[in-house]
Amino acid sequence: MIELDYPKLLATPVSADPFSHVVVPDFVPPAALDSVLADLPALGKRGSFPVDSVRLGRNAVALMQAMEGLVLRQAIERKFGLDLTDAPTMVTLRGWTSDRDGRIHCDSLAKRVTVLLYLNRQTDAFTRQEGCLRLLRGPRNLEDFAVEVPPVNGTLLVFPNGPATWHGHRTFVGSRYSVQLNYMTTDDKARSELRRHRFSAFMKRLTQAA
Repeated sequence: MIELDYPKLLATPVSADPFSHVVVPDFVPPAALDSVLADLPALGKRGSFPVDSVRLGRNAVALMQAMEGLVLRQAIERKFGLDLTDAPTMVTLRGWTSDRDGRIHCDSLAKRVTVLLYLNRQTDAFTRQEGCLRLLRGPRNLEDFAVEVPPVNGTLLVFPNGPATWHGHRTFVGSRYSVQLNYMTTDDKARSELRRHRFSAFMKRLTQAA
C-alpha cells in the first residue's frame, strides 16, 4: 500500500481556464515520494513505457496499482461528474525527455481522461520553466497559457480530453519522470494504444542492446 492524498484531490476546486482540469501539488506525500523515486528504473530514452514492460521496485509497483485503483477512479468521477465504471485503463511511464518532446498537441480522443503524475525533484531547469507543462488557450502559441504545471514533487494533473485541450512545454532534455494514466473509450482502443507502446518499448530495448 502507498498513501496518496485523496482528500487533497477532493478538496481542490476544478478550474475551467483554459479547459476543465485540476492540479494537486504533493498528491504523493514527501515520505512516499522518496520511496517511489528510489524504486524507479533508469530510463535513458524518450517515449512512454507500459509499466509492465519495465522493472519497478516494490514502492513504485504499489504506486502504479494505486493509480489504477478504485479510490482514484471514484475521486475523478466526483470531481468531473463522469461515469468511468467501465472505462479500461492504460498506465505508462516516461523517464526521459528529448528536444522532440513538448510540442503543442491534444491527446487522442480514444483517451477519455488524462491523468499525469510527476515524480521529480525541483531542479534549476524546472525553476527556469523548462519542461513545465502548459495548459494552452490555443494550438499556435506556447506562451498563450493559462496554467503552468512544474513536473515536480508528486504533483497530479487531471483533465478530461477534448478537441481543444491543447498542452505542451518548453524544450527540456534530460531525466523527467511522469506516470500517465488514461481512462479509455473502449477496450479495443486501449489494447491498440498499449500494443503500440509495447512495440515501441521493445524496439528501444533492442536498440540499447545493439
